[in-house]
Amino acid sequence: MLRDGVTGDWIGTFLGHKGAVWQARLSSDASLAATGSADFSAKIWDTHTGVCLHDLTHAHIVRAVAFPSQPRPQLVATGGFEKKLRIFDLSRSSTANSTSSSPTSPNGAGPSSPTPSYEIGPGVHGGPIKSVIWGTDLNILITAADDKKVRWWDLRARSPAARFELEGPLGTCELDSISSTPSLSVAAGKSAYFFSGTQPGQLLKKITTSKDIAAVALHTEQRKFVTGGAGDTWVRVYDFDDGSELEVQKGHHGPIWTISFSPDGKLYATGSEDGTVKLWKFCSDPYGLWR
Repeated sequence: MLRDGVTGDWIGTFLGHKGAVWQARLSSDASLAATGSADFSAKIWDTHTGVCLHDLTHAHIVRAVAFPSQPRPQLVATGGFEKKLRIFDLSRSSTANSTSSSPTSPNGAGPSSPTPSYEIGPGVHGGPIKSVIWGTDLNILITAADDKKVRWWDLRARSPAARFELEGPLGTCELDSISSTPSLSVAAGKSAYFFSGTQPGQLLKKITTSKDIAAVALHTEQRKFVTGGAGDTWVRVYDFDDGSELEVQKGHHGPIWTISFSPDGKLYATGSEDGTVKLWKFCSDPYGLWR
C-alpha cells in the first residue's frame, strides 16, 4: 500500500502477492517499489501506475529487499530464508511484467526467461537474512542475519569486506542517509549499535538500554535515536551522546517492529503489530497536519 508521507492519505494498493509482505522499499526517486513476501517472491512495482514490472521467484520466504541509491535503479538485492544474498539485473528481464508460474513474452510468442540473478557469498550466512542495505558506496552491500552477524560485502570481490558479531537477537538494520555523514543503526537484544555509513565494519557507538530493542533509527544531525520493542508498545527517544531517555510516545497497542525517518528528517514512522503505521513529528516548527 502506498500512502502520502506527510498526511498519511492512501494513494494506491499494489495487488499481486499471495502471502504476507515482510518488507517494502522505495527507490531513491520513488519511481519504483520493491516488496519481499512469504509467497516466495519479490516484486518490483511502478509507483505511478501500480503495475508489477518484475516478479522475482525464490525458493523460500523473502525477508529483505534493497535498491541502490540511484534514479530508476536497474538492480535489486534480496535476502531471506534461503540464506542467500541475491542481486537481480532488472535491465536484462525479457518482459516488463513476468509471472512466476508460466511467464510469456508481451506478444504471446512463448515462455520468457526469468530475470537474471547471481548470488553473493554462497554458504556464508548461517541464518535467514533479515535486512539488506545498499551502502552509500554502490560497491558495498550490507546484510544482517539471524546468525547475529552483520556483513559488509564488496561486490567487486563478492566477499565480505568486514563482519561484526552482535550480542543479542537481531532486530532492524537501517541506514541513516539524512545527514552528510550517514550511519548504520542496528537493533539487537537490549542494545543499539551505530556503525559508520562509509567505513565498513567501523563501530561508532553501542548503547545498551533496560528494554529489549526490536527497531532503531538514528537522526545523526539532532543526535537522537528512536527505538521500539517486541515486549513494549511505547516509542522511546534517546540522546545519542549520553544514552539518556528523552521522550516516550504512546499510541501503539502492539509490538513495534520497524522505525524509519522521512527523507527530510522532520518525521519518523513506526510500524506495529497492531496493524497501524504512525507518523510522529520530529521538529519544533509546524509541519504538514501538525501545528
